[in-house]
Amino acid sequence: MAWIVALIAVAAAVAGFTRAYRTGLLEQQAVTRAELAERQAKAAEARTAALLDEIRQLARRRIPAAALALSHPSATVPGLREAAEVDGGAALLLTEAVQAARSAVLEERGRVDAAARAAMRGTSAKIQSLLNQSQQLLHELQHEYDDPRILQLDFRNELALRRTQSTAVLCDAWPGLARQNSPLVEIVLGAQSRVAGYERIKVSNHLRDERLALAARAAEPLAIALAELLANATAYSHPDTDVQVTVQQSGGRGAFLVVDDAGIGMDEDALERARALLAGPAEVLLTELGDPPQTGFAVVGRLVVQYGFECHIEASPFGGMRTILRVPAHLLTVLDEDRNLSALAPAPVTAAPAQPAPAGTDTPAPDAAEPSGLPSRRRRAPRRTPATATAARAAEPSDGRPSRTPEAAGASWAALQQGTLNGRSVTGRTPAPDTDAPDHQDDQGDDEK
Repeated sequence: MAWIVALIAVAAAVAGFTRAYRTGLLEQQAVTRAELAERQAKAAEARTAALLDEIRQLARRRIPAAALALSHPSATVPGLREAAEVDGGAALLLTEAVQAARSAVLEERGRVDAAARAAMRGTSAKIQSLLNQSQQLLHELQHEYDDPRILQLDFRNELALRRTQSTAVLCDAWPGLARQNSPLVEIVLGAQSRVAGYERIKVSNHLRDERLALAARAAEPLAIALAELLANATAYSHPDTDVQVTVQQSGGRGAFLVVDDAGIGMDEDALERARALLAGPAEVLLTELGDPPQTGFAVVGRLVVQYGFECHIEASPFGGMRTILRVPAHLLTVLDEDRNLSALAPAPVTAAPAQPAPAGTDTPAPDAAEPSGLPSRRRRAPRRTPATATAARAAEPSDGRPSRTPEAAGASWAALQQGTLNGRSVTGRTPAPDTDAPDHQDDQGDDEK
């Protein structure tokens, strides 16, 4: 009997131990599950906090930075701050939100810019029409009154007309003036007359063919583009320095207009941006031109794209900037011989005439056909002979003043007016007045690039 009791006791002990082990195992599993649930809850809270932080950064920093980068490519757009804490789906949605914001900003900016262009285009057309009417009235007054202030007023009107015309071109409008085939040097003179500080611009004509002209459809656009380049050159250089304009003719590549100034120059960033604008980008937003807008290079770039010009800017050997405007050969033509050129147009730089050898020397005179490298000036009036000079002095009154009859005065004034009209009919613009330009260029508006 004893062994039976012992066996029962052993069995009872084994059963108790088994129950205790199972109970302990269940308790340990419960603790483990509780700890796991707690860790999962904390991880979920961390992910939620990280997601909320990313959404907050999205609204406060990433979307504004993405919008800023559209106007300033050098601006950086921040990414996810805690990418490890945000799962892939949420990170993808956040990135899509930034892209959607960029697209919305681009679309809205394009819509606003298009509306602004349309408004400015309509306004510029009306102002340009009024300025053209004022110009016509001023031309009539110049025939009736001999007052230099009319020329000054005409010049101010010309400056306002150029700025309005440039604004219209920037807004994709037609230049607003139809012209005939025009000599290239007269187009340069017409552009010069539209610029404040025109007296500082020195034109050098190196054309092989004096009657080289530009096709009618490109004459006014070239005058607008050159006027913008000249306005920049005069505005960003010292008033005591000259702006050199060289007109050159190339074999099969057309003609070149080279503008050199001794101004302040450009840094690398400004030069890179100027070249990008002169290349004629597909789209130039008005909001990207600064405040106040610097429209000069943007206008030239627009005309480059529309009419096939080429424009390049680089450092000038004079210390400022050099701008090269190329006119392609297919836009060039030659005027007929019966077409008179403007008397104000500079004569081509040719070889100096041969000089006779002094008497009593054996040194031969240089050949007239051999270039001397020096510019020559054409005489526009015959030289007085001693007889005519003596007769002219005899015809003068005793007080030393030359005689001036009403008929002579009328003839001189008629010749001046006729020459002015001939120049305007070719260049399409009023020539610069003979009086000195004002000292303050800010009032005339030539202060943009």
